[in-house]
Amino acid sequence: RELAFKVLFEHAVGGASFATAWEHSTQDLEPEDAGEDTLDAEGLKFAHALLEGFEQHQAEVDEVLEATIEGWSFGQMAKTDLAVLRLATYEMLYQPTPPPPLIEVAVKIAKRYGGEDSGRFVNGVLARLLRRVEAGELQTVTKGEEEAGGRRPKAEG
Repeated sequence: RELAFKVLFEHAVGGASFATAWEHSTQDLEPEDAGEDTLDAEGLKFAHALLEGFEQHQAEVDEVLEATIEGWSFGQMAKTDLAVLRLATYEMLYQPTPPPPLIEVAVKIAKRYGGEDSGRFVNGVLARLLRRVEAGELQTVTKGEEEAGGRRPKAEG
């Protein structure tokens, strides 16, 4: 997830394509650059799949995220926070990852790379998103549906 965050951040801030940002982020990757855990082939595959999924569903993810971050616009947010939130929102809506560990990891990444209040901000937004999912306002896509070309989670009502 941390590698996916770095690639998305470089893409968003530097304007690099996802492919170029991926190449930059992985070319000199050493185990200590991967955070607490070393990044093996499976980790690289997971990060790449997150980025591909986000890229495919960016418009839908952004729509859901904008509706969830009441009182904020993407322009007002720190770019680090936005990158973390975009990936976590994609994963919460389109992947079978249980929300509590997903939120915990997103908060850790936000604290590591963001500002003083980034962890709290990311936690609050993702908690609100989870409440929307649990209340049935948003439908998530299961892994099987995603592999079969499933579309974005639909807002209820």
